[in-house]
Amino acid sequence: MKALVYTGPKTLELRDVASPVASSGDALVKINSVGICGSDMHAWAGHDERRPAPLILGHEASGVIVEGPEAGLSVTVNPLVTCGSCPYCQSGRTNLCGSRQIISMAPREGAFAEYLSMPWGNLVWVDHTTSFERAALAEPIACGWHAVRLARQAMKPALEESICLVLGGGAIGLGAGLVLATHGAREIWIGETNPIRRSLIKSTGDFRVFDPLSSDGPSESGADLVVDGVGIEATRALASRIVRPGGVIVHIGLGSATDGLDIRRLTLQEISFFGTYTYTQDDFRETAQAIFDGRLGALDWMDVRPLKDGAKSFEDISMGKVAAPKIILKP
Repeated sequence: MKALVYTGPKTLELRDVASPVASSGDALVKINSVGICGSDMHAWAGHDERRPAPLILGHEASGVIVEGPEAGLSVTVNPLVTCGSCPYCQSGRTNLCGSRQIISMAPREGAFAEYLSMPWGNLVWVDHTTSFERAALAEPIACGWHAVRLARQAMKPALEESICLVLGGGAIGLGAGLVLATHGAREIWIGETNPIRRSLIKSTGDFRVFDPLSSDGPSESGADLVVDGVGIEATRALASRIVRPGGVIVHIGLGSATDGLDIRRLTLQEISFFGTYTYTQDDFRETAQAIFDGRLGALDWMDVRPLKDGAKSFEDISMGKVAAPKIILKP
């Protein structure tokens, strides 16, 4: 099969590789659509030791089952494989499983390829009204779904009375904004530094879109909830300044590991800060259903390209040339 293989920093090659063979308990999926994630970008840049070359990246996928009695069914893929038997899995917190593995991270190859083998429990059937491109958005949006669900448990006032700020206008950030809107947030701001992307975000929902590098965002100490979908020193510093006393910061982004967070202010103002990693199985399925039901909007903000253009797509993203929050590759 053809696969886009990460071979070293900022290098991707379209290669012929062996097709996967579905083992017992797995299904073989012919990939139709797969998104480029920020974590794929980190790996491509050589900044993720969990993704050593050579490796097939990509974990935001949808496609069609091609073997067995379910052949022909359309599915979206939950890429997080867990044991199912540990205390975390048994309590529903599957994303914290001690033996968790995610495709596109060693030792599991990813979905920038024609075929992928996945456990049956990681597949969600896609209804006939939902395109493969939209179905592939279940993974990034589920990250926001999980974050918002946890934030609601910690928030006072309720989300319906809150001013919310999302930092980052990629698929993670925009997805979190759409989830906040679906759950009735009173006011939603989205901060994005890329001007061409800001213009597109404004058309996707009732969002107040601004440039975090300027001063036209929410007032200092003015946000009840801040969702950091970028996760770098500058966004953590901004989150620390702009959240109100007693507010909540939810950290999704994995841009960098250190600096930026004002621990003194968090302590003195009793600000809650917590990290969120991916989603539970229930979060993923609920997100997929919300997509199928149309509750997250048209989801028409993808840039769709063939897999053979994958290397150029990574370069375009890194140079800020892409307005769309998500590039979808088609094997």
